[in-house]
Amino acid sequence: MHETQVSPLSRRLLPPLTALRALEALDRLGTASAVARELDLSQSAISRQIKTLEEQLGLTLVNREGRALALTPEAQDYAAEVRSALKRIAQASLALRMPSKAGALSLSILPSFGMRWLVPRLPDFTRRHPEVTISFTTRLRPPDFAAEPFDAAIEFGASARPGTERLFLRPERVRPVAAPALLPDGPVSLAALAKLPLLHIDTRPTAWEDWFAAQGAAQRALPGTSFDQFTTILEAALHGLGVALLPDYLSEEDLARGQLRLACDAPPATLGAYHLAWPTDRPITPALKAFRDWLANAAEGEEDSLPR
Repeated sequence: MHETQVSPLSRRLLPPLTALRALEALDRLGTASAVARELDLSQSAISRQIKTLEEQLGLTLVNREGRALALTPEAQDYAAEVRSALKRIAQASLALRMPSKAGALSLSILPSFGMRWLVPRLPDFTRRHPEVTISFTTRLRPPDFAAEPFDAAIEFGASARPGTERLFLRPERVRPVAAPALLPDGPVSLAALAKLPLLHIDTRPTAWEDWFAAQGAAQRALPGTSFDQFTTILEAALHGLGVALLPDYLSEEDLARGQLRLACDAPPATLGAYHLAWPTDRPITPALKAFRDWLANAAEGEEDSLPR
């Protein structure tokens, strides 16, 4: 078996795990008494652990006022790195305890896309891979793989983030839609559309400008109400608050039922795409490989929206 050699210098820079846990907990909890309760140690033991860490690193990590301990700004940055490393160790330990054919996958997903596109397809994955357990967390922004315990994430964007690889899933095709009461005479011209109340989404701050540019009718400074998720902007459109620029997988059912109508006859515009992203600084686990390969097949030739 290949063994990685640890140099004497590296050994001197590897503090005791108990001391690192004490520092991380002090940064997170704020007081030595809270750390003592969490780690089941005395406050004096916590103080000794921090002192040991300071002596080994040759740095002052806490400001001491009486019995109070407050981390220096440099120590706070160090504690954040330690927290990430401890999470990685815990994840590796958990994976090691699982049977070789089993696996767990922690996945960050975008709320609307995850619920409307991914979840309806998951029964096929669970039938094919019953040994894999997936934990989902909905996130509006891409996670920091170095600091958060995610194996992969479903993201929206034009280019891959540094330190990640990704699998293309499908483009996001958007169209302007509104409640019939807001469009009593049907679709309007591009110029008229720009004067209607436009609904914005925080994660796509330039979506309307980009959409008008794609139609060859550049517009700037398009004001309107902003929302943080597509589900809320959809509800706002249904209640007649304005025109929403929605992906086809979210709007087509309400369009078919007549609860929404197209605000303009312009063709759908593709302003970005959805991907599965994963970090490149760690091995791909069997669970992630199984999910990635399955997702590649599920997304291959993806042209339609949700299955009926």
